Amino acid sequence: MSVESQPKVLLHICCGPCATYPLPSLRDDGFEVIGYYYNPNIHPYTEYLKRRESLEKYAEAVQLKLILDPDYDAVKYFQQISYRETQRCRFCYQMRLEKAAHIAARGKFDYFTSTLLVSTYQNHNLIKETGQAMGEKYGVPFLYRDFREGFKQTVQLSKDMGLYRQQYCGCLYSELERYADRDVDKVKETGK
Repeated sequence: MSVESQPKVLLHICCGPCATYPLPSLRDDGFEVIGYYYNPNIHPYTEYLKRRESLEKYAEAVQLKLILDPDYDAVKYFQQISYRETQRCRFCYQMRLEKAAHIAARGKFDYFTSTLLVSTYQNHNLIKETGQAMGEKYGVPFLYRDFREGFKQTVQLSKDMGLYRQQYCGCLYSELERYADRDVDKVKETGK
């Protein structure tokens, strides 16, 4: 298959490690893949930068073209989820996948998808539903792939490549959920 006839897919990427399985999988299936980094949900800003730098390192190693969206609009993210924190993932997926669909339409991509689909911690049905809705809105099909089978592989590949690997999804709430239980357990153990 020549490069000219390869269907183009815009791959929304949340971090370098999460791209290590979906990217080669899509390439093996004959897609030309362009990466897209847009994640105003990631907090704090220093975490956002670490993840972006890790992705840039990975992209350079595997010759992945990247679109690095300069729009880090944390205020918009918090406005989207305020008073709806229990449904925050729905609004977070929508915000990021809508922007990806918009970029895919502007760039005349054949499809768009997301590395969110590699995580065993994400709501795949909601991602699929949101991606399809955004695809219909912008006229670019959402390419759903269940990449979870490669989740463990992403952990090992990121270690092998020396990529920064985060310990929480990205948002302030997921960070709190990740570490708050440890603090509670510590208080129980020490009484402080």
